[in-house]
Formats: sequence, C-alpha cells, structure tokens
Amino acid sequence: MILEGKTGNWEIVCGLEIHCQIISKSKIFSSASTNFGCDANQNVSFVDVAMPGMLPTLNMECVNQAVKTGLGLRAQINKYSVFSRKNYFYADLPQGYQITQFEYPIVGEGIVSIDLEDGSTKDIRIERMHIEQDTGKSLHDMSPTKSFIDFNRAGVGLMEIVTRPDFSSSEEAGAFLKKLRSILRYLGTCDGNMDEGSMRCDASVSVRKVGETGFRPRAEIKNVNSVKFVMQAIDAEAKRQIEVYENGEEFEQETRQFDPVSGQTKFMRKKEFAHDYRYFPEPDLPPLVLSDEYIEEIKNQLPELPDAKKARFIETMGLTKYDAMVICENKETAEFFEKAANGHDGKKVANWLMGDFFAMLNRKNLTIDNSPVSAENLGKLVDLIEKNIISGKIAKDVFEIMSETGEDPEKIVEEKGLKQVTDTSAIEAIVDMVIANNLDNVTAFRNGKTNLKGWFVGQVIKESKGKANPQIVNELLDKKL
Repeated sequence: MILEGKTGNWEIVCGLEIHCQIISKSKIFSSASTNFGCDANQNVSFVDVAMPGMLPTLNMECVNQAVKTGLGLRAQINKYSVFSRKNYFYADLPQGYQITQFEYPIVGEGIVSIDLEDGSTKDIRIERMHIEQDTGKSLHDMSPTKSFIDFNRAGVGLMEIVTRPDFSSSEEAGAFLKKLRSILRYLGTCDGNMDEGSMRCDASVSVRKVGETGFRPRAEIKNVNSVKFVMQAIDAEAKRQIEVYENGEEFEQETRQFDPVSGQTKFMRKKEFAHDYRYFPEPDLPPLVLSDEYIEEIKNQLPELPDAKKARFIETMGLTKYDAMVICENKETAEFFEKAANGHDGKKVANWLMGDFFAMLNRKNLTIDNSPVSAENLGKLVDLIEKNIISGKIAKDVFEIMSETGEDPEKIVEEKGLKQVTDTSAIEAIVDMVIANNLDNVTAFRNGKTNLKGWFVGQVIKESKGKANPQIVNELLDKKL
C-alpha cells in the first residue's frame, strides 16, 4: 500500500502480536475456573493472587492446545521450551512478574496464507508462539477516586503469536486476523471473541520511503480489541508518523493506544525492551520437554482446516474461490453448507446460502446455530428447483415460509399447492390467452421490438400465479410469436 506524502511516497511496515486465551476448563498454573462472565473475583485461587508459599503447576491441557495451534499454523513445534519470569509492576499483576516463555518458546517459525480482496494470496510468516499467564483486569469506571481489580482473568492461559513485519497495509492485517481467528476456532483452541477480550492484538507500525531498505523506529499500539479497530489504528498511526518525519521532527520508539472515538493513536509510554523486563528462568517450573510421539499424536487429532476445506469445496463441489473463502471462514458455516450440499448441487446451495439464507439471518439477528431453516431443508429446497417441481420465484416464497415456521419445503409445497405446472397443454392455453389479449404488442414484437418477449413471459407467469415452467413458457412463446 503506497501512501502519498509531501516529500514523496511512503509504505507501511507492520507486524502483529496476538494474545489468544486458551480454551481450557482451568487456568494455566492453577485449578481455578476459566468461565467468562462470572462475578468479579469469583474464579480466583491462592496461586492466581500470589499468596505466600503458593507454587504454579503446569496445566497440560494448555500445552496440548498450544501444540495443536502451532501445527495449525504450519509451524515448528519445539520439543524443548523454558518458562521465564517477565518482571514488571502493575496493579493487576499480583506477583510483580508474569510467567511466560522468552528465549525458548514452545512454537517456532510458521506460515499463514491470507486471501486478499483482489483475489491474490500472501504468506505471512510466524516468528514464534509462546504460552504465558494472563493478567487481571483493572476497572476504572466504578468510582471517581478508586480503581478496582477483577482477578478472574489472572492466570488464564494465553498463547502469544508473533508475526514477522510482513504486513504492508491494514487490509492485509485485517485478513490475517480473520484467518487466524478462523484457524483457532476450527482447532477449538481459542474462541477468538475479541469483544470479550479472549483475543487481543498489538500492532507494531513503522513507515519508510518507497524503495528504502531497513526499518525505521516503530510504535506499538497496545490491546486493540476488534479487527476493524486494528485496521483503523494502523492507518491512523502510519499517517501520523509520515507527518512527524515530513515536519522534520524526531521520532522515537514508543507504546501507544488507539482511541476509536477520535480515530487516532495516543501516547502511553516509551517502548520497553527485553532487558527492561529482566527475564530469567522460572525457578518453580522445570523445562517443558515433549516427545515426537506426543507431537505426532496431537497431529493425528487435527481437524480439516480452512485452507484444506476450501480447496476440497472448489475441487469437488464446483465452488468459486470467493464462495469457498466466505463459506470456510467460519467452521459452523462450512459444516452447515456441507450438510445442505450433501446429494445436491453444491454451487446452487452456496448461492442460496450466501444470498437469501445469510440475508434472513441478518434480518432476524440470528446465528447459523439457531437458524429456523435447517441445512437438510435448504438442500431439499434446492432439489425441488433442480427437479422442476417449483420455480426459482416460488422457491423464494417457500423459503420465506421456512424462515418463519422451520417446516420441510416439500410439505409446504404440497400443502399450499405450489407445484410447478409442466403440463404443456395447460401452459399453452395461458399463452394463447395472453397473445389474444395483447395483439398490439404481438404486432410490435413482429415488427422488430423483440425485447417484448420478456414482457410476454412475465404475463404468462403472472397468469399462472408463478407456477408455469419458465422453459416451457419460453419455448411456446418462441413458437407462437
């Protein structure tokens, strides 16, 4: 993405760090529950709030989920990893340090392929992924003079996924976050709900002149909680940095936050570096050593992931690349489509799914899980059209009834007498009547106004109350006009 400035053209250089809460019943180093939405400080153990003498115990389910995620990112699983203490002081960090991984993470380099709006794809390099504990949550809006802390989140397992600075536009960053969230949900390792804080993103943004090599100082935008805001933050910060450089001001590496109201980033503090955290190995946890057999066992449990499913839908079901990308982004949508398309025309099912079906869900503010129209019934509706039992126009009316009642389309068609008329003699009688009643238009058609053909088709369909087979109507009109 090229940005125009007063002194020439600039480009964005961006990398992301994504914190993903691990799906597990208990926290990474304690047995406290990870349930979201409980009363403040309900899910807290002595370990979580660093009571004297309390020692962490590694939850192996969090390790399983991390390895599964690493494999889903096509990344190297490190058989040897080490936990470290990251030292800093903040009100919602009761220990005064965070147990994380530094020099030896559990997951190494990987690749995620993203789909862009112009139809192209791009590989984004994963630098590493490590596991750590989450902090508590500070609440500043409950009192004018005090801050409160909810430790329910403290100690919840996190996967921190760090990319290379491979993003050259906010569009690419948004596509990556959507793809990553899709992979995590397919794997069942993180729910990806950014609005609930279970997936949070830090964006490191810098700019440079087009053709310039190397990297200029960057700003890290912390804890952005939606894909839309991440994209807005990257664009706003890039423009700000260009103005700083072009005004001859000095730019220093710093940490900022994004304000969705103003659409601007705001200064928080100077950027910290690794030595500021005084990392050292966690003395209460031994190194984590994984066997080849353990990694292979988890690999054998992996589900079919979005890219593989997309390729299969294109190859075996006749979907376009765009159709497959939209359908496979969400695991539930892909499963719904596959059920609906079973034994039916996949492309036509996809058209209905992405058209009337999605529109119905949006209109009713429903998710696919509580749709009144089942996958099986959507497939049956497409089949009724394929077999010429109903027309496409009647099918839309049937679908509306299905969306209100959830009934089987075959039952609706039978009870309401909506079957398409395929009796040639019956349709011919209607055609003859329409022609006889509109001789002026017949003359105009025969004198070269051939676009009236569509008008005649519409009149015949209307007289048949939508039941006449359009193909037979067209054939008869061609013959008689």
